[in-house]
Amino acid sequence: MDDIRQRPPATCLTASPHCSLNKVRGDHHISRPLVRRTANLSLVKYRLIAFLSILGPGFITANVDNDPGGILTYSQAGAKYGYSLLWTLIPTTLALIVIQEMAARMGAITGKGLSDLIREEFGLRATFITMAILSVADFGNIAAEFAGIASGMGVFGVAKYLSVPVGAALVWTVIVKGRYKPVERMLLLFSLIYFTYPISAFLAKPDWKAAVHDTLIPQFHGDTQYLMMIVGLVGTTITPWMQFYLQASIVEKGVDRRHYNLSRWDVIVGCIVTDVIAFFIVVACAATIYKAGGGEITDAAQAAQALVPFAGKFAGALFAVGLVNASLLAAAILPLATAYNICEGLGFESGVERRFSEAPIFYWLYTLLIAFGAGFVLIPRMPLLKVILFSQVANGVLLPFVLFYMLVLINRKRIMQEYTNNIWQNIVAWSTAIVMVALTAVLVWQTVRG
Repeated sequence: MDDIRQRPPATCLTASPHCSLNKVRGDHHISRPLVRRTANLSLVKYRLIAFLSILGPGFITANVDNDPGGILTYSQAGAKYGYSLLWTLIPTTLALIVIQEMAARMGAITGKGLSDLIREEFGLRATFITMAILSVADFGNIAAEFAGIASGMGVFGVAKYLSVPVGAALVWTVIVKGRYKPVERMLLLFSLIYFTYPISAFLAKPDWKAAVHDTLIPQFHGDTQYLMMIVGLVGTTITPWMQFYLQASIVEKGVDRRHYNLSRWDVIVGCIVTDVIAFFIVVACAATIYKAGGGEITDAAQAAQALVPFAGKFAGALFAVGLVNASLLAAAILPLATAYNICEGLGFESGVERRFSEAPIFYWLYTLLIAFGAGFVLIPRMPLLKVILFSQVANGVLLPFVLFYMLVLINRKRIMQEYTNNIWQNIVAWSTAIVMVALTAVLVWQTVRG
């Protein structure tokens, strides 16, 4: 971890002639306003360095939420309904911030992962059930990420039998052979590649006035498909794996209560950026596919190909690059989340900072999840869509329990001391949890029925 404990350089704010800040070439004094400006600049510089040293867990976790499934959902929203669903991004961003902030706070204050706390406070049986459901859900999601790699590289004419094994080898090597700091920096770099979507959106020449209006003014339609699209956009924003990975990475990075305020800003910035990216995905598809008459998108790569006639090959290529990047990032992170969850729950050593010999169970789990997830996609005529839908159902079943555990844990003074939720945080958090559970229940019900 970068040195987040360093202090700002000492500054002298007095007019003493012995102060080095008050001397320039002899005995000429610097004016007090200049001294104050120098001190303020030093403080700003220190805070920026401190924030950059903390940046990572919250930003990466939120951005991985824009995986191939998320990109497909946003593309569908723009292609079918234009700009009219952009307003949903505001409440989903707020909900994401509320839940992610609680996970980060628990990690910073307790120094323990979520699975650790669940095992200690609710027992091994509750932990085992949670681990089992999360592992099933994550496996379906991992397979979906490798399918995203195959789909995105297919736009460039690369067969999945080449792109998927190479992608699997890449993410395995980065995580298993790397250490926490360089791995985190690489994941942050991958997160920045999401900004290909804003470029695609600008190349599509959207109606910005209409986009801003529909973002700020909610629109409601009575048809079932429109309502289900709202449920899909909001209900898939918060997933169980995100809470386990975020809290575990906060602990492994070494963030504690002294650095919690900066870590909170990492979470907030990450949540805002990820939904800004979602905004541009919707806008790109609304300005092209919807404007041309709309259409059903069943694969995120279709959105990239559909952009070409309207925004040019470059815009379509950037969209596909964003999809491949999102797939690689999620394919690296989701197996980590599962390995963290299982090893913490059962008391095994875990963490990217440890070597393979120091945490063999952790790394073998990660390896097997990568191998089986990638291998699953390569099986001919494998019904991948059904696996993905099944994983969404598993996520929906697990989410209420995870939110319940989090809200109970964060309000136990014995665990969180003075960092428990205040009354307003509880009102917002419980309201968010109830709404998310209700929306997810509807989504699961519709998925099972469909």
